[in-house]
Amino acid sequence: MEATFKIDGMSCNHCVMAVKKEIQKLDVESLDVKIGEASVKFDEKKVSESQIKEAITEAGYTVIQ
Repeated sequence: MEATFKIDGMSCNHCVMAVKKEIQKLDVESLDVKIGEASVKFDEKKVSESQIKEAITEAGYTVIQ
């Protein structure tokens, strides 16, 4: 499955790296993080959308979607 998460509070490359670092702790297939959003490809048997949202929150940002 592939999902895009809209993220509030990101403003720079440091923000991108912080979000990327947290999501990479999960077993995702691919990841593309830009300011304001993260596109994640993942196996729903291994990772849930709520786990990805939680990782974004752990990085200090808010998921809008």
